Amino acid sequence: MTTTWSSGDCETNGVSTHYLRTGGGKPAVVLLHGLMGSGACWSPLARALEEEFDVVMPDARGHGGSSAPSHGYRYDDLAGDVEGFVHGLQLARPVLVGHSMGGMTAALVASRGREPLRGLVLVDPTFLSPARQREVQESDVAEQHRQVLLLRKADLVARARARSPHRSPEIVELQAEARLRTSMGAFEVLAPPNPAYRDLVRAIDVPTLLVIGDDPVVTPEMATELCSINRRVRVEQIDDAGHGLPFDQPDRLAAVVLSFLRELL
Repeated sequence: MTTTWSSGDCETNGVSTHYLRTGGGKPAVVLLHGLMGSGACWSPLARALEEEFDVVMPDARGHGGSSAPSHGYRYDDLAGDVEGFVHGLQLARPVLVGHSMGGMTAALVASRGREPLRGLVLVDPTFLSPARQREVQESDVAEQHRQVLLLRKADLVARARARSPHRSPEIVELQAEARLRTSMGAFEVLAPPNPAYRDLVRAIDVPTLLVIGDDPVVTPEMATELCSINRRVRVEQIDDAGHGLPFDQPDRLAAVVLSFLRELL
């Protein structure tokens, strides 16, 4: 990680949000991670952007160095935290970039229009049908995490390297660290119903880039539909990337995001 990055805590909605920041008085970009992630997991993308942008990487509530209240992990809560965070740090018209849970959160923030945004990047957001939401909630993902919390970091890293040998050692290490600092309460976000994603997309009024891989949550068919719902949405597909696109193809994601951000200046 770049040693010149600063870190801090922002108090909002009764929660202390920990963040990393590249700084420098440039246009602000806020990176929102997915479930079991952290702001630090965006390090490869932040390095690619920091020369031209002030990159801010908050930890969502229940993750990393942020507060872990006993409840309050629905998307409405997460979106409120982001709005409070942007306001608290006085970020002028930032671009929100969100992956997975962070993508749904970013879309909700943009749809509400309470904080002015320059643009939006949604990296395979959790736009799930009601049936898929129930399936995820009824799966053993939370129980798996409960078991993971009993592991040593070295064991978790070894397991992750075996499962995803193409991912960089840095990313594997950052993900393991983030996972071990994710509270069980954070899994409340999986409880249906999620915000209706078509309604969110319809309400978004800023330039929006939707990035998907070749094994995404948001299928190409869904992406086409979302572009027809809102003409401000456009799609980029990156090959050889699953839902974990920022970890599978960080360089290619960085190139696509940087190109989009430059257009917004």
